[in-house]
Amino acid sequence: MTGIGQIGRTSLRSAKFLRSAGLLAFAAAVVAGPFSAPARAESALLNVSYDPTRELYRDINAAFAEDWKAKTGEVVTVRASHGGSGAQARTVIDGVDADVVTLGIPSDIDAIARLTKKIPADWREKQPNQGLPYTSTVVFLVRKGNPKGVKDWDDLVKPDVKVITPNPKTSAGGRWNFLAAWGYAYNKDKDTEKANAFVGQIYKQVPVLDTGARGSTITFAQRGLGDVLPTWENEAYLVFEEFGRDKFDVVVPPTSIYAEPPVALVDANVDRKGTRKQAEAYLAFLYTDKAQAIFAKHHYRPLKRAAAAPADLALLPDVKLFKIEDLQGSWDEIQKKNFDNGGLFDQLSRAGR
Repeated sequence: MTGIGQIGRTSLRSAKFLRSAGLLAFAAAVVAGPFSAPARAESALLNVSYDPTRELYRDINAAFAEDWKAKTGEVVTVRASHGGSGAQARTVIDGVDADVVTLGIPSDIDAIARLTKKIPADWREKQPNQGLPYTSTVVFLVRKGNPKGVKDWDDLVKPDVKVITPNPKTSAGGRWNFLAAWGYAYNKDKDTEKANAFVGQIYKQVPVLDTGARGSTITFAQRGLGDVLPTWENEAYLVFEEFGRDKFDVVVPPTSIYAEPPVALVDANVDRKGTRKQAEAYLAFLYTDKAQAIFAKHHYRPLKRAAAAPADLALLPDVKLFKIEDLQGSWDEIQKKNFDNGGLFDQLSRAGR
């Protein structure tokens, strides 16, 4: 199978992406507090996040620091680490002192909970809306004028269409693309074997698998490889902002997946570090109107649409969305069935070689 098993290196030679794609993005704000005396306390938080959220959390972290200073008089610095969601989960499992995780797919937080007990198994019940302050979906970024006529998922298996997508073993974006394609095909015929074959055909047309979603964006937009990049809306519009609208178009398929990027407190770490109060406030801030407006500004789908600017909502059109849990069961089952060693992705990889 062409492309499967090849993991491309993320190129960072673009000056524009260098500004936005550092491994650690730092944001701190110091503003006058409600008290006459100067703030004496300081604290620091680490948010371990996934690839495409660098720009988002730069704004979120600054807004939270300002809000927290105004309410408490305390200066808080929020650091953010970014990479492929699966790889980021592994860093927390291996000992990185994250106070919170804001990853790209529920199964990555489940893995931290299962393997380390740093996060309780019922972590989704401890946050509003099952730990989802915002959602997203998968759209298609294509070359200007859409020369290959990509309009829906079936067009990704045309013989002359090259698809750029990240490795689902390391990237949440890659897993959402995989699951979106599978769910689309399954909903057509309710036939598991046909859905498996459809996904396998797509990956035969993937020339390179980057380790993270941002890497695939750079491969498509900067290196010029491929005809279509299935990606979240925020990443598609970031390409517009970085490279200009004269080179690319966004195609919104009629049906796509309900993408769930969850957040959670890393309980064991915050209790050891003494940062529980600040970390809990940080996660609570994500559900405020101020943060919800920032999500929409960055082209994520906010939980509170009324908090977003109308111009931002206009770029998030209605799409018929399906939940992969309704088709495949719990996230434990989804992960094992598709992405664990010996799962469907590995089976398709071996069959295509």
